[in-house]
Amino acid sequence: MKKLVITVFAVGIVFSVIAQQSYTPAPENLKAREWFANAKFGLFIHWGPFSIPGSGEWVMNDRNITVKNYTRLMHFFNPIEFNAQQWVSMAKGAGMKYITLITRHHDGFSMWNTKYSDFNIMNSPYKKDVVKMMADECHKQGIKLFLYYSLLDWRRDDYQYSTGRTGQGTGRTVHGKWEDYVQFMKNQLTELLTNYGEIGGIWFDGYWDQTAPEGAADRSPRLDWHLGEIYALIHKLQPQCLIGNNHHLTPFPGEDFQMFERDLPGENKSGLSYQKPSDQLPLETCETINNSWGFNITDTSYKTHKQLIDYLVRASGYGANFLLNIGPTPNGEVQPEFKERLAYMGTWLKTYGESIYHTRGGYMRPADWGCLTEKDGKIFVHVLKANTAIITLKNFPYKTITKAWLLKDKSNINAQVSNGVASITPTVWDSNEPDEVIVLETGN
Repeated sequence: MKKLVITVFAVGIVFSVIAQQSYTPAPENLKAREWFANAKFGLFIHWGPFSIPGSGEWVMNDRNITVKNYTRLMHFFNPIEFNAQQWVSMAKGAGMKYITLITRHHDGFSMWNTKYSDFNIMNSPYKKDVVKMMADECHKQGIKLFLYYSLLDWRRDDYQYSTGRTGQGTGRTVHGKWEDYVQFMKNQLTELLTNYGEIGGIWFDGYWDQTAPEGAADRSPRLDWHLGEIYALIHKLQPQCLIGNNHHLTPFPGEDFQMFERDLPGENKSGLSYQKPSDQLPLETCETINNSWGFNITDTSYKTHKQLIDYLVRASGYGANFLLNIGPTPNGEVQPEFKERLAYMGTWLKTYGESIYHTRGGYMRPADWGCLTEKDGKIFVHVLKANTAIITLKNFPYKTITKAWLLKDKSNINAQVSNGVASITPTVWDSNEPDEVIVLETGN
């Protein structure tokens, strides 16, 4: 019996791998990748019944809340202050080009009118389809909508929780069929990609639940996720729809962008991102404004304006997007601390957006003093460390610098090239500026 099961499982994996390897991006997908790489800044929204306890989105797992008890949160979830128009306008005002919305997190709650789970927003006191309201408003305001979807589930019996790294304390004893769970995901994804207009991308999470911890020599999955079939379904329904998977591994065939969780590409300060940044796909890094993804009533460790600008700028220096998270309150409000910081980002980008949007990462990696972004024959020198005396750019790829100035006021800066080294002597720094941006026009 064991040999038969292993053989069937192996055949399933082979089929899945073949399906992924056969993926050729459609022209509209390649165009969407280009758009995504140019967008640079997006809003992540972690919100759902997990917001009610005020202890983050992992509260079900962290407190070992049983399925029976956790399900009660659905009957408390009534976000009467939620306003899609205000949320999308807030993102737009922050200079963000897309929103990634939680549709179903690890707790299994669906934020839309799904036919395939009773644990959903329509069975809450609110009884309104949040995904539809956000989709309609994003389309109206010209903001791309990406949908976060969890591959793992802490409630369902047909999810193979016995081999998972999380969700062991939720009281499940029945073991359903894995094939049923895979079909359930396909059914829900079909709904999301059929009923809500054009979707910019699907942001998968939870793959890591069925692997060894990050950094292990072998992180092969303990089951067949059927990703080839799932990815093919998505691209069939909406060819332009970008697929990303937060598995903390090198991108798989069929994926359209690579993401890094709480890490700039290649830095791995969080201990999650051991993978090498792709040189073929657009990149994205995500981070929180405080230390929590979902609403946490005790977390007041808010990042400063300077810290957030540094993250956006350094991400751009690596050629990556910055997906900045908010965790709204259970009633649907956005904390004033989040609003204020997003408004600041938007104001900053009105002056410095030219050095962020539609740029590529600089020819050299970000350094202690700052980083470079480039476009249209211009190099933008982002000086993030105050009072930097002289900036030296070794192996400068251009023979001359024809003009140099501060982006904010066009004042001239002394810059020259000698023996392949560019030397820039900045003026006195403004202590209120988190990033002094110098524009270099270069000659061949």
